[in-house]
Amino acid sequence: MVTDCRNCWLRKRPIFLPMTEAELDFMQEFKTGELNVDPGTTLMLEGSNSPQLFTVLDGMGLRYKTLEDGERQVISFVMPGDFIGLQAGVMDQMQHSVESTTSMKLCVFDRRSLWRLFQDHPERAYDLTWIAALEEHFLGEQLAVVGRMPAEQRLATGLLRLYDRAVALGMSSGPWMKLPYTQKDLADALGLSVVHTNKTLKGLRDRGILNWKNGDMEIRDYEALAGLAHRDPDSDVKRRPLI
Repeated sequence: MVTDCRNCWLRKRPIFLPMTEAELDFMQEFKTGELNVDPGTTLMLEGSNSPQLFTVLDGMGLRYKTLEDGERQVISFVMPGDFIGLQAGVMDQMQHSVESTTSMKLCVFDRRSLWRLFQDHPERAYDLTWIAALEEHFLGEQLAVVGRMPAEQRLATGLLRLYDRAVALGMSSGPWMKLPYTQKDLADALGLSVVHTNKTLKGLRDRGILNWKNGDMEIRDYEALAGLAHRDPDSDVKRRPLI
């Protein structure tokens, strides 16, 4: 069954700003259906011109750019509530690819209706602008992480962000969270080699800060992890619109 926007579980999470009745009516009309995909499915391909836009309803994935030598740079990790395809909607084609890591359920929107959102619902259009600004902020933060931080701080920062976001989404209520990525995914996101990533993770495990095994991550000492990242707890978790 297709999820009614009024009954969407994401709307109940305090990380997302509330919608008015008019906004809910529009979103229900804007949504054309839902899509279920298997792990490893390419949702958006760099250079493509997709007729559809998506909001992640369930599951996790990643955004990445493919380099000339075939290697990839992971731009960010995709979680429920993320809006996918705005680049294609505004710039005619995607500048990066998006792939599912787990099974995913996606709300589907017709890209042709995007401009009607700007015409008829300026508040919702502002929300899209806000989302784009937030992504720009996180890309700037990611550039600082990759370009200036030592390996341990990079790793602590990346894992802290994922954990805080999982807690805000209700995907973790204790020290454990599902982390279905590989060490190579993490290394590609942080500009590290897999060997260096493995060595750094082992150091954090030996010090009793965290453990990551078989797709599950346990934060054993949250304050120590935040200290290594040089960040205040929940500093990257901001209330945001839900499209």
